[in-house]
Amino acid sequence: MGRRPARCYRYNKNKPYPKTRYCRGVPDPKIRIFDVGKKKIPCDEFPATVHLVCDEYQQLTSEALEAARIAVNKYMITNAGRDFFHIRMRPHPFNVIRINKTLSCAGADRLSSGMRGAFGKSYGTAARVDIGQVLISVRTKEEKCQIACEALRRAKFKFPGRQKIHVSSKFGFTRFTKDDYAKWKSMGRLTPDGNNVKWLSSRGPLWRLIGR
Repeated sequence: MGRRPARCYRYNKNKPYPKTRYCRGVPDPKIRIFDVGKKKIPCDEFPATVHLVCDEYQQLTSEALEAARIAVNKYMITNAGRDFFHIRMRPHPFNVIRINKTLSCAGADRLSSGMRGAFGKSYGTAARVDIGQVLISVRTKEEKCQIACEALRRAKFKFPGRQKIHVSSKFGFTRFTKDDYAKWKSMGRLTPDGNNVKWLSSRGPLWRLIGR
């Protein structure tokens, strides 16, 4: 018997049902990698960021998230180049979805219990997403921004519902706009922190701002 289509689990009808010590035997989610590409490149290298934003309150299965990740990654590798992007999948599929298995073959009426004990067995995982929640973020160089937009447009076909593509005004995955980033960097208030930056506030010891 094949998998149920994702439309059966699209809506957030029930309470969250995560994997716990009481809810055991949950199959592993299909998506295992959430950061793809040059994830260790400092944020100065990739100033442009594009987001795929969800426009519905729904559930996205781990299979759909994995299919979208593969689609974006493949398009970016062939068109932008292997060394010019970093993709981050933002939602994590923590919600367990269930199935009440019934037999549909001949002679099943003697074996199946119908709706008796109808609480289903764990069947897979899905991510509960809200309106305005970011699904996929891509940081890249300014000249590759249109390629990232097209890659995310292709990823939209892997998800149910409606999504929007948003070109961010922020610098990379940081919380600063591009103008603010240049201003604080020139003042020496930003310190590199992997693919992000840390901001040194004006509080604290004076030597941190003016040197010892």
